[in-house]
Amino acid sequence: MPNIVLFLSYIGTAYHGWQFQQNALTVQEVLQDAILKTTGQRVSLSGCGRTDAGVHARVYAANAKFETSIPVDRLPLALNARLPDDIAVREARIVPDGFDSRFSCRRKEYTYTVYNSRMKDPFYTDRACFFPYKLDMDAVCRAARMFEGTHDFKSVQSAGSPVKSTVRTIYHCYVTRSGDLLELRVEGNGFLYNMVRAITGTVLYAGLGKIAPEDIPVILDSRDRSLSGPTLPPCGLRLSRLVYDEFTLESPV
Repeated sequence: MPNIVLFLSYIGTAYHGWQFQQNALTVQEVLQDAILKTTGQRVSLSGCGRTDAGVHARVYAANAKFETSIPVDRLPLALNARLPDDIAVREARIVPDGFDSRFSCRRKEYTYTVYNSRMKDPFYTDRACFFPYKLDMDAVCRAARMFEGTHDFKSVQSAGSPVKSTVRTIYHCYVTRSGDLLELRVEGNGFLYNMVRAITGTVLYAGLGKIAPEDIPVILDSRDRSLSGPTLPPCGLRLSRLVYDEFTLESPV
């Protein structure tokens, strides 16, 4: 039975994240239902990560072993005919039996978008966090870089998801600005619950002068969540890059 990986994108506003839940609609449930209706196969997809409710994915990988008479290169078209407009399969591939979208992933990059203007813009609703306060961009950029490296990130982890270790490695963390839009991009070997949203909130606090960028290493060493910035809403967050030994998925825009 072939091991098939699906590359997809989705807008997470209508969903309680990726992972199947008994009493809430998730991306995994909708995609598995589309596979069942298209191929007659009931599958349990392994997704590359558990995006939270309201979080988006510009790139995402999920795999399962199942049979289909549809040629693999035509499978995305067949599935998309049964998927809602906010989920799209872009490509399908047969991968080695040992490949797992979650455990084979080496690095992930998340992008958090902030709409930094005094006036709100309805076109960024559910796509960016509206933040109407003046920011010191030099402090914002310096603060982001402070998160790079291997650290204990407990001080930017929300409660409710126990893990064996809160140590992670961040390969890059930086902010760019284009007009009123800010984007924080952070790539690591793994992320804690709400970690990116808390990092972004801390970076914005530095831009407001509430935290000095140079204090961030001290905050990380403290392992005290109360010393870092707020957890920003999910609407501005998207999964934007995945790195595997076999391939790299980049956000097309």
